[in-house]
Amino acid sequence: MEQDFNYGIDHLTIGAALAIAAGKQKGVLNKEAIANIQKSQQHVQEIVENNRTVYGINTGFGVLANKPVSEEDTRILQHKILQSHSVGVGEPVSTEIAKLMLITKVHALARGYSGAQLTTLQRILWHIEEDVIPVVPEKGSVGASGDLAPLAHLCLPLIGLGEVFYKGVRYRSQEILQRFNLPPIQLGPKEGLALINGTQFILAHAVKAVQRMHYSLEAADIIGAMSLEALTGTKAPFDERLHRLRPFAGNELVAQRLRLILHQSEIMQSHVDCGRVQDPYSLRCMPQVHGASRNAWLHLKQLTEIELNSVTDNPIILSADDTISGGNFHGQPLALPLDYACIAAAEAGNISDRRCYLLLEGKWGLPMLLMKDVGLNSGFMIPQYTTAALVTENKTLCFPASADSIPTSLGQEDHVSMGSISGRKLNQVIDNLEFILAIELLSACQAIEFRRPLKSSELLESAHDYVRQFVSFAEEDRIFAEDIDKIKKLISDFSFVEHCNELANEKKINLNKGFEVFEV
Repeated sequence: MEQDFNYGIDHLTIGAALAIAAGKQKGVLNKEAIANIQKSQQHVQEIVENNRTVYGINTGFGVLANKPVSEEDTRILQHKILQSHSVGVGEPVSTEIAKLMLITKVHALARGYSGAQLTTLQRILWHIEEDVIPVVPEKGSVGASGDLAPLAHLCLPLIGLGEVFYKGVRYRSQEILQRFNLPPIQLGPKEGLALINGTQFILAHAVKAVQRMHYSLEAADIIGAMSLEALTGTKAPFDERLHRLRPFAGNELVAQRLRLILHQSEIMQSHVDCGRVQDPYSLRCMPQVHGASRNAWLHLKQLTEIELNSVTDNPIILSADDTISGGNFHGQPLALPLDYACIAAAEAGNISDRRCYLLLEGKWGLPMLLMKDVGLNSGFMIPQYTTAALVTENKTLCFPASADSIPTSLGQEDHVSMGSISGRKLNQVIDNLEFILAIELLSACQAIEFRRPLKSSELLESAHDYVRQFVSFAEEDRIFAEDIDKIKKLISDFSFVEHCNELANEKKINLNKGFEVFEV
């Protein structure tokens, strides 16, 4: 296990958040963080005792900000806010997303600007460490004032309400607390507001999307190179000198990866003087198209890591005499790059579908539909129908949620980000992208066998052999959905890319050398 991560003190990266969620690293509160938490909570106590009017501490919320709340009712107010804001609907988000919400929430609170009690943060840590994960409905957030509804559901178990998943089973929270002999938390002034204000629902989806999209784009380069080989395309458009003349970082990275992936291919050498002048764009322009998606991904990654280390609730407590009521909970800074990344992921699927189509045409020495006996057999015709359907579905998901805003809270919250929808949509598009890439990989593995006895590069031959451990060459029609599901799993669990990377490392081939910023 890696060295402990110090919540509120250390810089939280996407990799560290995912490692904590996977149980590969432990997050702790060190002495410095505890001191900051206790100091901030003391500031809130002083505000209450001195009867200073501060939003959310001794006032109502949202449009009720001007309604005063007595000192004796401040604790009841925090309990009620979790109840009243728990209005989410739909299926629960995955336990990994909910766990990432807990991790990012405790990191933000531990910065010491939110007035939360140490006992509250310790209880959140207990949920993380024991894998007692709150049930959080997927729909209901407008992405400002933070992710109110999903965060309210996330925090209900702290006060003994709501539901949790434990060891794969869904329970009432109170039942699990009783099993572990734990009382519900008694929230202090401002705590309920600090718990539900923030962007942790949007952020958790962004963290997971950054990881998933990274592996999909890595897979797209490998699979695209295999399709190029099967179609006897040229690697000339990947020449480093060409890309120096238009030096977008993503383009240069993809061109480099394709050169290294195709290095010393017998198939490539076999048609050097074939007379074919240019390949179709879906082969020739992989650096430009995959690279543009890489650039969008990098933008999302960079902004996500800023958000991971930000304080996004309201008000911010600087001292007992200095509080700021602002708008750090507004999800727009992530909503826009999430929508941009959604288009980028969809385009990676779009160009992959074009390569699937090329593989079926029966050109350049390949049999039509990638099967010798067609007529009786449909061959690989119909899997491409699925990629076409998924590409169109992704196009419909590309409408930017952040382009819309609906007033809430009787107009007090009159512009909202809808970033929660942006995050959910991006992960839906990546789901479809993984299936599209799986179908291209299935087709490319079939096609490349028609180039035997010639071999591709060592990396691509290893990638092909790895797929063949799960899916065999198709002599005739069968239920291809079963093959697609098996290969999709290799992409979605990252094992296909990791297998290829392991061989590259073994051969001392650094596919991403000089472009480490594109790593997770």
